[in-house]
Amino acid sequence: MRIASFYPVLMVEDVAASADFYRDVLGFETTFEADWYVSLRFEGGELAILDRTHETIPQGFREPVRGLLLNVEVPDAAAEHRRLVAERGLPERLTLRVEDFGQRHFIVEAPGGVLLDVIEPIEPSAEFAAAYA
Repeated sequence: MRIASFYPVLMVEDVAASADFYRDVLGFETTFEADWYVSLRFEGGELAILDRTHETIPQGFREPVRGLLLNVEVPDAAAEHRRLVAERGLPERLTLRVEDFGQRHFIVEAPGGVLLDVIEPIEPSAEFAAAYA
């Protein structure tokens, strides 16, 4: 298979609120917008938001998002933690912490039940350093 593009499509209850979140909080730009679908982009990736009840989604697969974690790498996780949790009041689901496997990160909840893992890559411990290719 020769892949030309690859990006997640979040099936959500409220397309407008979800799209606003990714534009306002993460700085995505809109490339297409309808009431049932919004395509977003930033320098380095794409994301789409889709009304979970839209007719293109097969019956039996229109449930709200569950179990989805989106990783967002940033240069300073502590600064983003202040901005997103302290200033914007996003629901924090995992507090800011340092992981031996090479991350300083925290998790907040975005609209639609999506979790955002905001990650600053750091040096891993000696135990995990060998696992990196």
